[in-house]
Amino acid sequence: MKFAVIGAGPAGLALALLAAERLGDHEIHLFDTRALDHDVGRDARTLALNLGSIRLLQRLSAWEPERAQAIRAVHVSQAPPAPIAGEVRISATEQGLPQLGAVLPYGALVAPLQQRWLALAGAAPQRLFTRFGTAVHAIRSQADGVELDCGEGPIVDRFDLAVVAEGGVFAEQQRKSIRSDYHQNAWVGSVRLATPGLQGLAIERFTRNGPLALLPLPDDAQGPRAALVWCLPQAEDDIATLSDAQRLTVIQQQLPAAAGRLTGISALKCFPLGLNAETRLLQGRALRIGNAAQTLHPVAGQGLNLGLRDAQALVDALREAAETGQDLDATLARVEWQRAPDRWPMIAATDFLARSFAWRLPGLPALRGLALAGLELATPLKTALARRMMFGG
Repeated sequence: MKFAVIGAGPAGLALALLAAERLGDHEIHLFDTRALDHDVGRDARTLALNLGSIRLLQRLSAWEPERAQAIRAVHVSQAPPAPIAGEVRISATEQGLPQLGAVLPYGALVAPLQQRWLALAGAAPQRLFTRFGTAVHAIRSQADGVELDCGEGPIVDRFDLAVVAEGGVFAEQQRKSIRSDYHQNAWVGSVRLATPGLQGLAIERFTRNGPLALLPLPDDAQGPRAALVWCLPQAEDDIATLSDAQRLTVIQQQLPAAAGRLTGISALKCFPLGLNAETRLLQGRALRIGNAAQTLHPVAGQGLNLGLRDAQALVDALREAAETGQDLDATLARVEWQRAPDRWPMIAATDFLARSFAWRLPGLPALRGLALAGLELATPLKTALARRMMFGG
């Protein structure tokens, strides 16, 4: 089978590697618009991975733990002046695990994945093809495959299957079947800490205007630091007008004591937030995974993890089909159906949380506080939630 993977971000690279290792008779072409000599390892954007994703990367020989900071506990709480604060703390120790997940720069994830792919492609040039610096302009469904328009000229290539794994941020994406602009901004960057107070603790703070998250990062030459994700409604967003000192003061006032004292802040980048998801993953022999299938609000930090599970489910199904002789169209339809119980609850949960911060109902903060307090006391429910966040549905 001739198989095209379009997009060499984390989900696309993981899919290509899985297919290369587990589908030995498949011809795999990996497309991306970036040049092969582009130094992706310098990309400092922050990613959060759950334990299931880490284990997948370990199996792919593409995990470098020394470049990541393990998440050993998660602290979720509500900022004052809520009548009921409420908080939930989930730790790896209580789950009987070494860690819940990890935080690392985008480049520290993509560079090892790309290096592993290039090594495999170099060892099997007759079936693994690296087509970087190549844009796919169009995908046309055929009776038993797809045609791709790619390259600078009128170049058409035919494949049995094409998987679109291109990412991008919400504001730059083409409209999908379900699209909702939350009219919120995410300000992202990093903060400096006075002491190594986080020590593997990820903090999610529900404020009046939206979620505020600190994610632990590995110490650098200047000491302890954490990644910052700060979500605000666009109508009330004046962050661009504040000085660094003012930003630090506002953030510090909204964080719990567990965060410790902040001493510095990096330049921040602003991204509009929204939901952009496909109701159908499959169109003929073209399948969408990762951000090409669903772009979510970062409130739960699960978008990339969902995309990696998409990739794994597809390769598992293709391998089973190759072993049993199942029809490819039936296999792809089954993948779409099987992914629904994992995709849709996550889409619905993040959409609900994102919208709830725009509501100004008088009793909502109290209800949110009660929900957090109740979850902390309901150990079986808290454990089930933790397992779903670590391994998916």
